[in-house]
Amino acid sequence: MTINPALLLIAGATPIPLLRGRARAAWTVLLPLAALAALWTLPEGVHGGFEMLGLTLEPLRVDALARVFATAFLAAALISLVYALHSRDAVQQAVIPVYAASAVGGALAGDLITLFVFWELAGLSSVFLIWARRTERAYRAGMRYLVAQIVSGLLMLAGIVLHVHSGAGLEFGHLGADGAGGLLILLGVGIKCAFPVLHVWLTDTYPEATIVGTVALSAFTTKFAVYVLARGYAGTEALVWVGAVMACFPIFYALLENDLRRVLAYSMVNQLGFMVAAVGVGGALGVNGAAAHAFADILFKGLLFMSIGAVLLRTGTAKASELGGLHRSMPQTTALCVVGAASISAVPLFSGFATKSLVLEGVAADHRTAAWLLLLLAAAAVPLYTGIRVPYLAFFARDRGHRVAEAPLTMRIAMALAAAGSILIGVAPGLLYGLLPYETDYTAYTVPHVVNQAQLLLLSSLAFAVLLRTGLYPRALPSVNLDADVLYRRLLPRLWRTGVRTAARLRDAAAPLRRRAAGVAATAARPVQARGRLGAAWSTDVMVLWVALLLGLVLLLSLL
Repeated sequence: MTINPALLLIAGATPIPLLRGRARAAWTVLLPLAALAALWTLPEGVHGGFEMLGLTLEPLRVDALARVFATAFLAAALISLVYALHSRDAVQQAVIPVYAASAVGGALAGDLITLFVFWELAGLSSVFLIWARRTERAYRAGMRYLVAQIVSGLLMLAGIVLHVHSGAGLEFGHLGADGAGGLLILLGVGIKCAFPVLHVWLTDTYPEATIVGTVALSAFTTKFAVYVLARGYAGTEALVWVGAVMACFPIFYALLENDLRRVLAYSMVNQLGFMVAAVGVGGALGVNGAAAHAFADILFKGLLFMSIGAVLLRTGTAKASELGGLHRSMPQTTALCVVGAASISAVPLFSGFATKSLVLEGVAADHRTAAWLLLLLAAAAVPLYTGIRVPYLAFFARDRGHRVAEAPLTMRIAMALAAAGSILIGVAPGLLYGLLPYETDYTAYTVPHVVNQAQLLLLSSLAFAVLLRTGLYPRALPSVNLDADVLYRRLLPRLWRTGVRTAARLRDAAAPLRRRAAGVAATAARPVQARGRLGAAWSTDVMVLWVALLLGLVLLLSLL
């Protein structure tokens, strides 16, 4: 008997609101562990496939690519649920398993219909993690988030219809962007993967979610999209350049951003760029690099969000301009945040070093020098805007007088789990490499690679110190930085208001013309009114005369 781990999570989430205290805590922790056990007892292959309307549905298909992503999603579900134990909000504790189930179910989907169902479930379930903050800003952000997810789903559905209509069937394999169906699906996936310009829903909404919600959001939606790209679009040329742009442009926004959760959101777009570029390269190295870096990113990005979430819980703010000196009050959170920062910066012995190098190796092996240089530049800049900046501004900058308690125990346990995973991957990368879809003999720890990476890190650290000491480093100021969302948050409303005012002015300007036209129409209609010449009653002899004249005219015209 086979059990779909996604359905197990959904079914297990049902009783969570009914449980209390330790019973709820034990249930929520055991649920992802049970799903993980179910996943690894499934043999590779299709389970439970069936025919419907002449089309083959495969709701449960297990292979190496699906298993590594599903494992990462279940690990993230476990960490997120442990992190959420400090909260008594049953809504969030029940939504996270459903949200995780959507990503796991999508990873295990063998057909496009099943993929679409879980794709939509991911968007509909995750919005509650934003609304759970119960503020007006969160409500509005949640509505914008929901619009983005619905548009993404509609594009995917339209693409599936065209794809099937072309005779390609429902199998979820390589789709490609050659046909209209595959192109529409790619556009829908691009929204959830935060492609350039399409990324603003992420940086707009993630910082408005709850403390727990932001951690969960960082793990599932975008990595689910990366999985779909790896499955359906590996080797697509355009993705190499899309990924390179994604890796570079968030740097400038993150350097100017004051909200540290928004800094991490931009950092997420940057890291997604490495994964997208690896998918574009394709082949064994590219797909392995995308899968490995997605796995590592789930851990270290979740760790960074958790540490800043703990700061937000204790101080009430995540603004860099209001933080500093917290290493005295929250030393354990500080140490765990440093682990996440070292991982994202690709410091040797931490996870980013083992996975980001795999991505860069794949790009270099494909002889894409320009893309490799852009990704290398983006990797070197990570310490400047995230790896050093986030822990420094939150914990080591000028003391703002916050004297708070350490993060709750369950939060620290969750952060410790993510930190342990990040260190384990960094120290023994072969454990992760063994889970990847293709066998690889790549070795991260070679002398040239370690030396080169150490040089990059030293130069980045030196640049940060010099810029900071000389006052050239961008200061953390209370401000609002506009991104591409200015198009729909500022420009479109302004254009609408301008259009309404212009229409009102035209209506007022046309009022005299309307009155004059009404007068002309009244004058023209006067003869046919009741008292007009044509409207008055005619005598019989006049009517006979007019009939005779008309008949004579008709005869004359016929003779001519």
